[in-house]
Amino acid sequence: MSKKKERNDGRPIARAVSKYTVYNVTEADELMSFLMKKMAGVSRTRVKSMLTHRVVLVDNNIQTRHDCPLKPGMKVQISRAKHNREFRHPMLKLLYEDAYLIVVEKKEGLLSVATDHQKERTAQHILNEYVKRENRNNRIYVVHRLDRETSGIMMYAKDEKTQHTLRDNWHHIVTDRRYVTIVQGEMEKDQGSVESWLTDRKLYVSSSAHDDGGKYALTHYRTIKRANGYSLLEVQLETGRKNQIRVHMQQLGHPVLGDERYGCEANPLGRMALHAFKLCFRHPVTGELMEFETPYPPAFKSLMLKKQS
Repeated sequence: MSKKKERNDGRPIARAVSKYTVYNVTEADELMSFLMKKMAGVSRTRVKSMLTHRVVLVDNNIQTRHDCPLKPGMKVQISRAKHNREFRHPMLKLLYEDAYLIVVEKKEGLLSVATDHQKERTAQHILNEYVKRENRNNRIYVVHRLDRETSGIMMYAKDEKTQHTLRDNWHHIVTDRRYVTIVQGEMEKDQGSVESWLTDRKLYVSSSAHDDGGKYALTHYRTIKRANGYSLLEVQLETGRKNQIRVHMQQLGHPVLGDERYGCEANPLGRMALHAFKLCFRHPVTGELMEFETPYPPAFKSLMLKKQS
């Protein structure tokens, strides 16, 4: 595999690799019209099929809109790979993909990464199988994780260099990371912060108010609604420690619903009520601001609408 060229700052230069046919845009146009001109004899139906099967990229970003506006200086890339198929899986929704990244929404009940005990029923395995359809040597690289019972937005890298860039510069690259959760009891404050030092004890994470050698963790929360003996919160992370939100909610005396490990006996939703709904970051290669947001899970909203009996 050839190495990517690098800028002076060590980051890879965004460019099409040899597996794409590249067309340079020299004048303003729409994608459908542009491709029909460049690919002499190609039909509208064929172009639509290519867009549906996600083999057309504009400046390294997969494009599915036939009316995508093009400007001079852009590059349109057509994948040479055969048998591409649209990504479909009941536990994962593909939100974004380019030559360097994949962003997905994970459902609760699915592990983020492979473990010694579970290798196949994981987001990592599912996405590996997906990228290998294009080339058997392709694979995805883990950047961060969500707990099995937490749903929401996750990002994976498609090469090792991008993975290292993201991991080594996570706090500078990620500009906003938010969750929504329902906790037990009615919150005393409309907003607040929790800070502590967290230590991974394997079976659970312990929290200390003082630096005892653990990792510093800071969580901000805002109370959106109180109803039926529960509170709906929006949570923003300053740090991304293992089980951070779960431990900090327990510390406040309001554990996450369905989180038996950290002291909640109630489980009205049949799942842990924690969802990563927002992720914003600077693209590690292009520097572009990327923003992803999903709606609050409908079950969360329904639970907060129920009347007390």
